[in-house]
Amino acid sequence: MKANQLNKDSNTISWDIKRLGELCVHFKSGFGITSEKIFDTGKYPVYGGNGLRGYASDFTHEGEFLLIGRQGALCGNIQRASGKFYVSEHAIAVQTNEKNDIDFLAYKLDFNNLNRLSESSAQPGLAVEKLVRLKIEIPPLPEQKAIAKLLSTWDDAITKTEKLIAQKELQSKWLMQQLLTGKKMLKGFSDKRKKYTYENLLKVVKRPVEWNDDELYNLISVRRRSGGIFFRESLYGHQIKVKDLRNAQVGDFLFSKMQIVHGASSLVTKEFDGAKISGSYIAVVAKDKSILNMEFFNWFSKLKYFYHQTYISSYGVHIEKMTFDFDIFLQLGVTLPSIKEQTAISKVLQAAEKEIQLLKTEMEKLREQKKGLMQQLLTGKKRLKL
Repeated sequence: MKANQLNKDSNTISWDIKRLGELCVHFKSGFGITSEKIFDTGKYPVYGGNGLRGYASDFTHEGEFLLIGRQGALCGNIQRASGKFYVSEHAIAVQTNEKNDIDFLAYKLDFNNLNRLSESSAQPGLAVEKLVRLKIEIPPLPEQKAIAKLLSTWDDAITKTEKLIAQKELQSKWLMQQLLTGKKMLKGFSDKRKKYTYENLLKVVKRPVEWNDDELYNLISVRRRSGGIFFRESLYGHQIKVKDLRNAQVGDFLFSKMQIVHGASSLVTKEFDGAKISGSYIAVVAKDKSILNMEFFNWFSKLKYFYHQTYISSYGVHIEKMTFDFDIFLQLGVTLPSIKEQTAISKVLQAAEKEIQLLKTEMEKLREQKKGLMQQLLTGKKRLKL
């Protein structure tokens, strides 16, 4: 967006204030139909705020509409629908009149956070009557179109970046699977690999904390699904009931005894060096650094194969209550390439991960820019030059 597209701040808003019901020619929520009619809805798509299909209204609509979620977690969620379709009982169909732009209205309603209008209950619900009475500041149609067009450029950029991130993540997963299992080799390396048991590779480390009730301890935990380590909280010694903390160091690999079947394991990075872990974690390092690169092992721990190994090494009657038996795990093993190849593979995977993180940072930047524009343009604080 060029700077000269915006006028200076406007002290007054010369926009009309109208109720949403005045801006729409169609405004109705869907409702359920009997089970014997469900199959008749297959002719047309079924839209609903909660994404459910199968239960639809017994009327269809044509044209361009906004579908507003009216129940559950997606209450107030807005999506577009066009053509001929059914509306489920979980959505409200809204169509603007010819004096208003549907894209502008979508941005305006999203900015207004419709979920705040929902009835207060365990299952939020949005009433049609409240939407009809909702007051909205609305500019003339040409300005509506200009604002919507400008905001759509940010949406396009965000969507493009999201697709690129998804593509890069799939490529990264494929690369991990190929390189870590030996299906694909980096140039300059042979296909010779050697099998080791984890007992021959890993050494448990315990560094008990010298307890002090007046000391502030930074506690860390490990996220599920290989989500990495995070700071959980900081507590003084006297606030901690179980006085069993250990020092974690950069390069330690942590297993969560209670969450490992959900992928809760990770390598301790520099920012968490010296943080504390509870006795519910097992910390290991390489017995021989000339055989095992712990960065490589960390990447390997993200594979489904490793997840399966930790699962068969755990016991319990329910997936959420299974406990890790580290001694059983140590009898299992992995086939490793040379230490040089492990290091090279880790660098390649790290480069791919860095590229994804840069794209995610760019996406968040675009979202913040769009948020700022919405704050300025949808409130009339800044006006576009038409």
